[in-house]
Amino acid sequence: MAQTIRSSKLENRFQRLKLPIQSRNWVSGGSKGLSLGYRRAAKGYGMWEGRVRLKGRYHFVTLGTADDYQEGEQGYSTRENATVLTYRQAQDKLALWAQDLTTTPSEKRKIRAAQKTNTVRDASEHYMKWFRNHRKNANDTQRIIDVHILPSLGSFPLADLDKLQLEEWRDKLANTPARKRSKKGAAPAFREKPLDEDGKRARKASANRILTVLKAILNKAFEDTLVDDDKEWRKVKPFRKVEESAVRFLSADEVVRLINACGSDLRELVKAALFTGARRSEIARLRRKDVNLDTGHVYISSQAKGGRGRQIPLNTAGRDFFKSACQGKDPADILFTKADGQPWGINNEQRPLAKASENARITPAVTFHNLRHTYGSSLAQEGVDLLLISKLLGHKDTRVTAKHYGHLTDSTLAAAVSTKLPSFGHISSDKVQSLR
Repeated sequence: MAQTIRSSKLENRFQRLKLPIQSRNWVSGGSKGLSLGYRRAAKGYGMWEGRVRLKGRYHFVTLGTADDYQEGEQGYSTRENATVLTYRQAQDKLALWAQDLTTTPSEKRKIRAAQKTNTVRDASEHYMKWFRNHRKNANDTQRIIDVHILPSLGSFPLADLDKLQLEEWRDKLANTPARKRSKKGAAPAFREKPLDEDGKRARKASANRILTVLKAILNKAFEDTLVDDDKEWRKVKPFRKVEESAVRFLSADEVVRLINACGSDLRELVKAALFTGARRSEIARLRRKDVNLDTGHVYISSQAKGGRGRQIPLNTAGRDFFKSACQGKDPADILFTKADGQPWGINNEQRPLAKASENARITPAVTFHNLRHTYGSSLAQEGVDLLLISKLLGHKDTRVTAKHYGHLTDSTLAAAVSTKLPSFGHISSDKVQSLR
């Protein structure tokens, strides 16, 4: 890719929204004669455009939609056939377009010949090499690829993939029971096939998440010219209306029973989740230096999901809890550890939490993510704005927050209308009767 040229007015989406409507703003595309342009729309999203001067003549191209109102993503947005690109992604796409213009027909034939030999396995390796440098949770993504994608599709050439084949693969994922944890090297074990509608919905939701990973792999291959056509997998759609919008959260009584049923080490972890709404991995990484007892804030580092750090304020009880947790610890010490002094690893809390749920008579067993939902739900029911909840939870987009907690604000909305909306001069019928 060409060198990315920094631009204060185009790189930041909030700065772009200050530009005049319908104006075109050009910056260098990283090489001679190449320019990246942005045109702000009167309504909706702006557009990225490209321009290059070759042999005394200008060539223009529309690159895609700008990420003016949402985070840019690798791959396709919710709008059919439209990509939502960040400034850097637009620069990369511009470089590919310019490279294609200057490639001779014979060179293009050689590229197409090479593309025919690229398989899904090749594309997966190419994607993961990029992923490890630009994203987090590479091990989880690699596991999805190894378990669900490569066994069925790994040997297929990218150029031979078709819509029906990919839909059959997607449907098979949805109809296969969920895997159970098994010992390393042992044959995979599966849960019973779900018969109820909620179980079937959950399997379809899992298939959608795996399809998202496959599409990210294939889109990256297309962007980096490992294959010259992407229309087949663009036709493959995820299952609709299978993502559960209502989330499970604990009542005040269940919280007390659960905490009392936990061992001392797990109890600390559970309380930290309830007071911060942080993810398990975020809490497990907390060190003494991440807690500011003077201001009453907990800092979640940029290693968190989404790659952005955030400050979480604490209430009075939360301050007291973290003050106790910090006592006797040096700045670099891990704040919460297991009873043996070792850090909490991935899924280490699952079995103890299931046992505590059983002892507390809470069915089904509580998951750590339920604690995060309890934090968000408690705030939503008290009328806290969804944008604030989104920032506290570290969501990339308020749509995620609204999906999970929006229904809990209904009573708050009703109370706001009842107490804040004026009467507009209307006299109730009861008052009219009494005046008579």
